[in-house]
Amino acid sequence: MSSEMTLPSPHETGKLKIKQLKRFWYATLLNRDNNINTGLQEEWQLNKILLGTLNLGLEQAIIYIYQNTLSFEALEDWIVKTAGIPDSGSVERFNRMFDGEEAETESVSPVLSAEDLLFFEINGYVVIKNAVPKEDCEEAINVICDFLGIKSDRPDTWYQPNIARQGIMVQLFQHPILTKNRGSDKIRGAFEQLWQKKNIWMNNDRVGFNPPETTSWKFPGPDLHWDCSLELPIPFGLQGILYLSDTAANQGAFTLVPGFQHRLESWLKSLPPGADPRQQNLHTLGSKPITGEAGDFIIWQQALQHGSSPNTSTQPRFVQYICYQPVDYTEHTNWR
Repeated sequence: MSSEMTLPSPHETGKLKIKQLKRFWYATLLNRDNNINTGLQEEWQLNKILLGTLNLGLEQAIIYIYQNTLSFEALEDWIVKTAGIPDSGSVERFNRMFDGEEAETESVSPVLSAEDLLFFEINGYVVIKNAVPKEDCEEAINVICDFLGIKSDRPDTWYQPNIARQGIMVQLFQHPILTKNRGSDKIRGAFEQLWQKKNIWMNNDRVGFNPPETTSWKFPGPDLHWDCSLELPIPFGLQGILYLSDTAANQGAFTLVPGFQHRLESWLKSLPPGADPRQQNLHTLGSKPITGEAGDFIIWQQALQHGSSPNTSTQPRFVQYICYQPVDYTEHTNWR
């Protein structure tokens, strides 16, 4: 392929009738073959929304295209086989963006109280209790166990290798119960309140499994980190995690430094010249494990360093990552 070859118009569609998909596919092939570096990065947010609409993970789709020389029609066949026929209403909503129309969503009653919002402003995170029914969390755990070939009550099965496991992350994106959890009115409503807009879009993210440490298996991370560039000012951004199982402080609990979004800039400026902020002992800044029950959902600002933690209990931790973002959300492209 030549770098002079132009990308398809975002309006060009195939049999799935969704815009931007053919452009994303072609840009990914060009990027794979080192012909261009544009297209994917410049339209990163739009492509995340595109694939969320198709019930696909971004990494999942890119890896598949990278590993397979396939026609656009074959890609569409793979999408249907992997994630099912796209929801027509979601496709229509996505396509309306290209006609300059704001896609309306159904009204969702506010789920965060004034006290919740104040807590979020001070601490940079908030916990939504009972965001998902416990029975749905239990079903999701069963799906994860079946996918990994493990038994939740059989510790001898927890550590067997599986190609879908990347540390404590599990590359599982598609299942009706995971889709149902992502669609929780409480979760979406909380994101709408914090973004202060209704026109937000779901990212199709993966799940997590963090078993107890043993003499032969140690917590692989990620420890405290940022998922965004530390170039200032850091744009407002949100991330979220759903506890599928009751999670104690020592059970690999999600951990962050409350309120650090207010101190981040001064802390960065206080570091010695040349010091890498990502290599500092971030726990000394006041890390706190966040406990919760099955069905509790944690939303935090991306300016907070965060991560999982070693599981020193006797029970594994199961989670699902869920996030909503507006289409105009932007990130710094200069990684610091």
